[in-house]
Amino acid sequence: MGTVRLCLLAATLFAGCGRREAGDARAAYDLILRDGWIVDGSGNPRYRGDLAVRGDRVAAVGFLPGARARQTLDVSGLIVAPGFIDMLGQSEDYVLVDNRVLSKVTQGITTEVTGEGGSAAPLTDRVIDTTWARKYGVTVDWRDLDGFFAHLERAGSAVNLATFIGATQVRRVVVGDDDRPATPEELAGMTALVDTMMLQGALGLSSSLIYAPAIYAPTEELIALARVARRHGGIYATHMRNEGSRIDAALDETFRIAREADIPVEIWHLKVSGRQNWGRMPHVLARIDSARAAGIDVTADQYPYIASATSLDATIPAWAHAGGRDSLLARLARPPARRAIRDSMLQEATRGENMYRGVGGADGILIASAFTDSLRYLQGQRMGEIARARGRDPIETIFDILLADQSRTGAIYFSMNEDDLRAALGTWWVAVNTDYPGVAPDGPFADIRPHPRSYGSFARILGRYVRGLRLMPLEAAIRKMTSLPAQRVGLVDRGLLKPGMFADITVFDPETVADRATFERPHQPSVGFAYVFVNGEKVLDHGTLTAARPGRGLRGPGYLPPQRRGKQ
Repeated sequence: MGTVRLCLLAATLFAGCGRREAGDARAAYDLILRDGWIVDGSGNPRYRGDLAVRGDRVAAVGFLPGARARQTLDVSGLIVAPGFIDMLGQSEDYVLVDNRVLSKVTQGITTEVTGEGGSAAPLTDRVIDTTWARKYGVTVDWRDLDGFFAHLERAGSAVNLATFIGATQVRRVVVGDDDRPATPEELAGMTALVDTMMLQGALGLSSSLIYAPAIYAPTEELIALARVARRHGGIYATHMRNEGSRIDAALDETFRIAREADIPVEIWHLKVSGRQNWGRMPHVLARIDSARAAGIDVTADQYPYIASATSLDATIPAWAHAGGRDSLLARLARPPARRAIRDSMLQEATRGENMYRGVGGADGILIASAFTDSLRYLQGQRMGEIARARGRDPIETIFDILLADQSRTGAIYFSMNEDDLRAALGTWWVAVNTDYPGVAPDGPFADIRPHPRSYGSFARILGRYVRGLRLMPLEAAIRKMTSLPAQRVGLVDRGLLKPGMFADITVFDPETVADRATFERPHQPSVGFAYVFVNGEKVLDHGTLTAARPGRGLRGPGYLPPQRRGKQ
């Protein structure tokens, strides 16, 4: 057949297919994103091209002028990137209450990693927070990860969810909240639980060593648990034992766990906390670089804000948490114990951090959420102003609030500075997280005041630090949000735009993308995102969530289906 006849045949076959209507039976693809700027997640320079999706997978990327699809979207001038991966998200409970996960989707997140020390499983009746579950109508009908993922599938989710197994979680299940080492028999039970959760799909072992009861665990216990996770291909992710004045000792412990368990390490929400420590981030980064050069596989992630968020009772010294929440409340109700706790808060901590001193006192703490409805009026106020309005000592005011709110109050701590933040953000091995659950301006969590990072971490980097301050190229930022975290936790079929990968895709305008959430007005979604697709289905269309809930529970590298577990 001659060249002319071939050209005529091609023209006939593909005439008018630059934009096809939905329902085209001859379409080779379900979706084509036409003429966007492809940033594939690898860190390579952007290029203009098309992206085709078939089912839940990327089918083709490049110049596809004659391709047919059931739907074609013109994305010219927009960035087409892999869906963003939140390296620490905290939504494992919240998604079961509000499956929109709106604050995440509206900043381009398609996968959330969770399980910081505590995790969705394992559970026993003793460790279930029945008060929280009753308030939000969650039926806790699972005890292991298989059960949790089954519940998640029934509940639906706008994003994918993957989780670590928490060292805190297994300690609470086996040892309880006591301030003591595990016995050999208890440690054997803990390692067995980690082994089971890894087979059921955990990404690895996690720790949150600044909080009780995790702070009671010796390093040797963590090494033993990490070795089990490593046998299944998992990594160790940690909220280190100290992020303030003793951060060097915390790094030493982290590196020791990595060496002795022979396990890769992720340092969660890397920071230098406490005003007296500002300016030390270059030193911390140099230490991690040195560890990497010495053969330790260690990376980190962060959120781009100078305030952290956790519970108000994190101001209370570790010894006063022994025995759990009820024991803490009993101590706060007894004047002698109350005086001892107050004295500890005014001194440098012997274990963990003194978060009250680290923020410079009560004016550095903002009340974010109150569990008790009658205390909601405190949200958005600084502890210092609350104490002054009451005519009370600020520490005594903290105690009063914790007692009235059953020690469930959330708080924001202004403990970091901008120069340290930027030093970490510009480092190539640092990924991105929100470190906050998915919430929404309406619905069951509308009446709390979240940290703005829940709505803005990824958009803030793209708008403020990439476009505004030019701290890094856009392609480098996208790599930190996509292929870097996917590689780190073993999600081998996500984080890149190439044929065969799952079709998690974020499309945004590089000229308008920005965060809008502030500490004063946190319930404000980010802007500039045109489309978000999860497993090939559209979940966001120009700022509006669709009805699709295609998110899945993602399993780690050691996962075995139930029918194969007895044959390993």
